Amino acid sequence: MEKIILLAPLVGALICGFGWRWLGEKAAMWTTTTLVFLSMLFSWFAFWGTGAEAEHIQILRWIDSGSLVADWSIRVDRLTTIMLIVVTTVSAFVHLYSFGYMDHDPQWEKDEPYKARFFAYLSFFTFTMLALVTADNLVQLFFGWEGVGLASYLLIGFYYKKPSANAAAMKAFIVNRVGDFGFLLGIGALFFLVDSVQLDDIFAAAPALAETGFTFLNWQVNAANVVAVLLFIGAMGKSAQLFLHTWLPDAMEGPTPVSALIHAATMVTAGVFLVSRMSPVIEYAPEAKMLIVLVGASTAFFAATVGLVQNDIKRVIAYSTCSQLGYMFVAAGVGVYSAAMFHLLTHAFFKALLFLGAGSVIHAMHHEQDMRNYGGLRNKIPLTFWAMMIGTLAITGVGIPLTHIGFAGFLSKDAIIESAWGGGSMFAFWALVIAACFTSFYSWRLMFMTFWGKPRGDKHAHEHAHESPRVMTIPLGVLAFGAVVSGMVFYSDFFGSHDDVNRFFGIPSHEVSADAGHGTAPAHGDDTHGEPQVNPGAGAIFMAPDNHVMDAAHHAPAWVKSAPFLAMLLGLGTAYMFYIVSPDLPRRTAEQFRLLYLFLLNKWYFDELYEILFVRPAKAIGGALWKRGDGNIIDGFINGLTMGFVPFLTRVTARMQSGYLFHYAFAMVIGVALLITWMSLTGGAK
Repeated sequence: MEKIILLAPLVGALICGFGWRWLGEKAAMWTTTTLVFLSMLFSWFAFWGTGAEAEHIQILRWIDSGSLVADWSIRVDRLTTIMLIVVTTVSAFVHLYSFGYMDHDPQWEKDEPYKARFFAYLSFFTFTMLALVTADNLVQLFFGWEGVGLASYLLIGFYYKKPSANAAAMKAFIVNRVGDFGFLLGIGALFFLVDSVQLDDIFAAAPALAETGFTFLNWQVNAANVVAVLLFIGAMGKSAQLFLHTWLPDAMEGPTPVSALIHAATMVTAGVFLVSRMSPVIEYAPEAKMLIVLVGASTAFFAATVGLVQNDIKRVIAYSTCSQLGYMFVAAGVGVYSAAMFHLLTHAFFKALLFLGAGSVIHAMHHEQDMRNYGGLRNKIPLTFWAMMIGTLAITGVGIPLTHIGFAGFLSKDAIIESAWGGGSMFAFWALVIAACFTSFYSWRLMFMTFWGKPRGDKHAHEHAHESPRVMTIPLGVLAFGAVVSGMVFYSDFFGSHDDVNRFFGIPSHEVSADAGHGTAPAHGDDTHGEPQVNPGAGAIFMAPDNHVMDAAHHAPAWVKSAPFLAMLLGLGTAYMFYIVSPDLPRRTAEQFRLLYLFLLNKWYFDELYEILFVRPAKAIGGALWKRGDGNIIDGFINGLTMGFVPFLTRVTARMQSGYLFHYAFAMVIGVALLITWMSLTGGAK
């Protein structure tokens, strides 16, 4: 069953990508969609049927060179199955949704076979993401990691006739390579220290890594901290954290189903999955955990501020994604990995719902994406309105305070904020509470500008706006159901008592193993053989015995538990005042705080700063190497010298080949004479 889950999307991609000419475009699209739905069905079976023990299923031998052994195998545990249901469920309904959204796409000529290529890319992305989350070693995980990057490049740049789409695809690819380089260094460091890339070996060696140090540039560093930071740099790139976030908003150049699949529920959560998967190492790296909390909280706040003033409906949701990912990293940084995965699961439902709902609005408005040209669509597209209303209630955190009753985001987001307080990081706590207020504001701003008020912009587009076809609204309904119930259904498993969480993730309470670290201890470090140690690899995630953050979160005072809800009400009230009661207030506020408005509208000028620091110098160096190096030196001097010297040498050599026998005999005599002279002078004739 696990092999079918992994390989079915790959088979679909190959059939749709290369066989559509024989099957027909429509049949190829249905084939790949059916295979992804099959993968989704088996993923849910695996999720409900997975036991406490991790299962290893070998597919084939892959790399075997010295001590580097990396077989292609599937690791099935609770963490894997969570990601399986997230990836396959969202992917399956995105495939179905795309039948309606991509039909008669104005970007293409009528007879262009763009749909088969699009569905092949979607399925290929699904396969690479599944390869990532099922990896049993870091080399296989890195293969899936890079495969996801390739697939995202193809999907973001799907409209290759648009220069902006090509630029966005290149930007995503290059920025992700920065983070991937850190990830690759982390893999190399782990192989150097542990002499293995197998996850079980690395987890068993994690306690010894905390006691291991090595010298780097005359600086004594702790192995666990260095490895954890390098892995987190990789996660920062893929999950669009602060400083490596600039690719995510531009990635909205891809079709809206791509935004829902890649940038809402799957690819961008790969970094959170990586940190949770490597929790046995992260737990022994306190400085790295502090860095994760700092970056996550800063990202949540930064992206929320930028989302306040964006006008493109997809960009608002994109910055919302960036912000919500920051929440997940804060939870992982304080050591409550289950809360990070809880928000990852609920976020997949409501964020995919919001993106697909936005796509339905764009479809109804003839591909108009500027919210300033919307208004009054509530009665035109009622199903889309109610779907996006549910998504908004989920992301803003609507529920009953101090209970476990509410929409998905209410429970998972509150769990993270309470964990930040329980972890003692007041900076993270307040940053997340403020971000929750901003999230409520820009989410309701999107709703009010789109569905309330008077129609604005193109009158013809408003008059002819209509509800999307059923093939698009059915996925909205399914995801809306998940956005309502997923938080309440899974709360106790992800953030209940320690016993509930341990049972769900297969973590033995305070398991001790005298063999932990035997045979896998780092090559450089203190001798820990024979000492009883906690076994970090016993469950799908690891929380050290002295990690009491979850308990502290459960005992947080009422004002801490109520803070996110009050922040949500403040954001809702402000948005209502700005866009319903006094619609002229946003313009007057922007004029009064012009500099702040431009600062946020231009995304804190990160793109402009990177343009000065990196893009222009890189272009200048490239231009110099091209014009001076390649043009003047290689094509000019070296090529000119070659074009002059080689013909001259050819002419001289040609004259020596006269064809007369006496010329060759004379040359042989001269050669013999020179040889005898050389031997006589050098003493070779003695």
